[in-house]
Amino acid sequence: MQLVIGRIGKAHGIRGELNVGIRTDEPEERFAVGAVLRTDPAERGPLTVRSQRFVSGQKLVLGFAEIADRTAAETLQGTLLVIDSDELPPIEDDDDFYDHELVGMAVSTEDGVDVGEVVDVVHGAGGDTLVVRARGERREILLPFVRDIVPVVDRATRCITVTPPDGLLEL
Repeated sequence: MQLVIGRIGKAHGIRGELNVGIRTDEPEERFAVGAVLRTDPAERGPLTVRSQRFVSGQKLVLGFAEIADRTAAETLQGTLLVIDSDELPPIEDDDDFYDHELVGMAVSTEDGVDVGEVVDVVHGAGGDTLVVRARGERREILLPFVRDIVPVVDRATRCITVTPPDGLLEL
């Protein structure tokens, strides 16, 4: 399974550097100088990282060996940078999960009420949030990914048990 680790944004300057939206918790490793990155669409890559820097502490700017100037850089805008899920090391802590492991898991309450299916995991300053699509509906439920609300994540059965506070599922 291909996993997105970054999304190329606008060109940065005139030397072919690009802003990259980070979608990995290991940007220094994934985007290290010399790393060869696959792309989606595939015909835009692979790309070899020639430079890496953070602007304002968190904005990632990359230069690629294959891209010499701003004009060439602009053709990459919107390109996804991907890795294969098989390249990820196994997680040793039972309380940690890769996002792709959670997406697609069934969600139900302790009473067995079907809530829906995880369709995304959002990472924010306030913590992680599971985005759950209610079965047969278009609405999405946002569940804070904390032990009090999500006490059980069963990798084997691909099921998540939740204990939401009153009213959370009705919002």
